[in-house]
Amino acid sequence: MARPKKTEEPLSEPFSFRTGATVAAALRTKIEQSGLSKAEFFRDVALNNKTVVVARPIASLDKKRMQFLFNKTSNNMNQIAHVLNSANTSGRLSDSLCKDSLRALEEIAKYLKVALNHVD
Repeated sequence: MARPKKTEEPLSEPFSFRTGATVAAALRTKIEQSGLSKAEFFRDVALNNKTVVVARPIASLDKKRMQFLFNKTSNNMNQIAHVLNSANTSGRLSDSLCKDSLRALEEIAKYLKVALNHVD
C-alpha cells in the first residue's frame, strides 16, 4: 500500500541566529519548559505570540550616498592624520602646525557627522 501524501507544506526554509550564553541559557530553559523542539518553539513564538516588531526606518538613497561619501572621506582623513603624525614624529613638521592640522580634520569630521544626521 502506498504511503499517504502529506497535506502540509514541507519545511524547507531554514532560519538561524546567534546569541550570547546568558540569552541562550534562558531560551533553553523556556524551550525545555514548553516541551517543544527548538524549531517548534521558535515557530510558535514567531507566529502565535503577541510580540510587537518595530522595524528600523529605511535609509533613503540620499542618506546611503551620504554615508558612502562620509566613509570614503573618513578614510582619506585618517590617511592625512597618519602622514601628519609621521611627519611630526620625524621632525619634518612642527608640533603647532601638526596640532592645528589635526584640529581642522576633527572639525571637518564633526561637520560631516552633523550633516549625515540631518539627511532625511
